[in-house]
Amino acid sequence: MLMNLSIKSRLVFVIGFLSLVLVGVGIMGLSSLGSTNAALKKVYHNEVIPLGQLDHIIRLVNKNQLLVAQLIAGQLSAFPEDPSVIAKQMDVADKTIKEIDVMWKAYTATGLSPEAKKLAASFVTSRKKYGSEGLLPAMAALRAHDIQQASEILQGALNENFPAVQQSIDSLIKLNQASAKTEFEQSASQYAVVRNTSIIVIVIGLLLAAFVGGWLIRAITRPLNEAVRIAERVAAGDLTQKIDVHSHDETGRLMQAMKDMNTSLVGIVHQVRSGTETIAVASREIASGNADLSSRTESQ
Repeated sequence: MLMNLSIKSRLVFVIGFLSLVLVGVGIMGLSSLGSTNAALKKVYHNEVIPLGQLDHIIRLVNKNQLLVAQLIAGQLSAFPEDPSVIAKQMDVADKTIKEIDVMWKAYTATGLSPEAKKLAASFVTSRKKYGSEGLLPAMAALRAHDIQQASEILQGALNENFPAVQQSIDSLIKLNQASAKTEFEQSASQYAVVRNTSIIVIVIGLLLAAFVGGWLIRAITRPLNEAVRIAERVAAGDLTQKIDVHSHDETGRLMQAMKDMNTSLVGIVHQVRSGTETIAVASREIASGNADLSSRTESQ
């Protein structure tokens, strides 16, 4: 059946097959790029941004902690600072607390997992205790210029409750890092699958392309070489060769035409030979008649 396909059909088949392999590999590559882009986007929105928010929150908490400690240390030094500086610094601390509230609200709006919600609730609890028992009373004592009271709060409730706040933030950061690692491992696994599949498809495509290409070359060149050989033998005057036709494609029709031409040439040669023999017989008869006529003429 394949031998009866036309050369045009074979070429269309080969080009279509190679195009199909190319499109398949291209679609696989684009799909992999799309998945990678989606994974990166997910990591950025769900892990990187929250990590930045958590880092900023704990920095702001540290800022207020350090601010209170510096003010108390400055007032207890041999050269205490101007009391007006305390009021300004407390205004800065109030702004920092509001900034923490805004940043925390933005963090909780990112869509937390159940485990992250549990850790977030722990941070809210520890921060509330840290603020009500330590930071806010220390700020109030500083505003009232009760440095001794502020110092006792700093060394007591403020320093005691601060590690719990820091630990809850650290737990959230570790959770986000672990989630980002999981996303990376999933993306790497998907990449490995797509890579291996692409390599297999490309290798199979190359092998099939080589096989189909070799089959197409043989299907075209062999009959053409045979036709050239026959034509050369006919041109040399050899009309006795046997011509076999094995297909019905263009080369098969060419071989059939060569066979018909060879048969026609054999018939023509036979006709020419027959005519030549007839002419030779007539010539011999004419020559014999001429000789007989000449003999009679001489006798007369």
